[in-house]
Amino acid sequence: MARRRAPEEHENHERWLVSYADFITLLFAFFVVMYSISSINEGKYKILSDSLVGVFNQVDRSVKPIPIGEERPRTTEPDVSQVDDPSAQSVLNGEPVFDPLERIAQSMRETFGELIANEQLTVRGNELWIEIELNSSLLFPSGDALPNDHAFALIEKVAGILAPFDNPIHVEGFTDNLPISTDKFPTNWELSAARAGSVVRMLAAQGVDPSRLAAVGYGEFQPVADNATAAGRARNRRVILVVSRNLDVRRSVSGMGSSNARPDEALRRAGTQPAPARAM
Repeated sequence: MARRRAPEEHENHERWLVSYADFITLLFAFFVVMYSISSINEGKYKILSDSLVGVFNQVDRSVKPIPIGEERPRTTEPDVSQVDDPSAQSVLNGEPVFDPLERIAQSMRETFGELIANEQLTVRGNELWIEIELNSSLLFPSGDALPNDHAFALIEKVAGILAPFDNPIHVEGFTDNLPISTDKFPTNWELSAARAGSVVRMLAAQGVDPSRLAAVGYGEFQPVADNATAAGRARNRRVILVVSRNLDVRRSVSGMGSSNARPDEALRRAGTQPAPARAM
């Protein structure tokens, strides 16, 4: 009987496809990693750069200056040489008296006349504090607290006006009532507080004394317009810089919010007397 011949196994010539697929997968992963580490957040890079420049360029100074002659008490008014506009001064007992709040308000109006005309920036005040209200669209993208490129130039100008003075600055963040729920901002509380903190950080990086600054977020709970319309929601998304006459006034305003505080109530809580009323 003839012996049956075993059939020949067909040789597989496509095994290289498995190795090739593995190679392509690894190559794709490699380029994804390279792209992710090469992408730089321009906003964070700008904040870091400005902070480093401010640290290395500031003048060396001792922890406590050594007084020469009679030591003068610290006030919230700038040196006379820093104020060159006679319209921001009054006269008391034959000597010129400069009101820092009036000077700040006037400089803001002169510097940001176009934004004020477009209702994107508002300056208002009384004898105890002034408010500089900025529309959030000037500073931040929608739903984010990372400043846009235009915000740095804007805050740089604001800081240049505020830096020569010693008045406390209370930065308030507000949002509309549209809910937000992300890993970074679970609610509008976090978003408004983060925006106020970003403005405080930029002011400090531009030379404003950090000890003067405070940040607070009010979320959606102090609207100034109806959230039922797009225009009203846009008005409610805002950041307000409250420049107080002194620290007691700032603490009084902080307790109730600038939108609810009244000068007479702030005086009672702070235990101070009003300065002569002037138009802001």
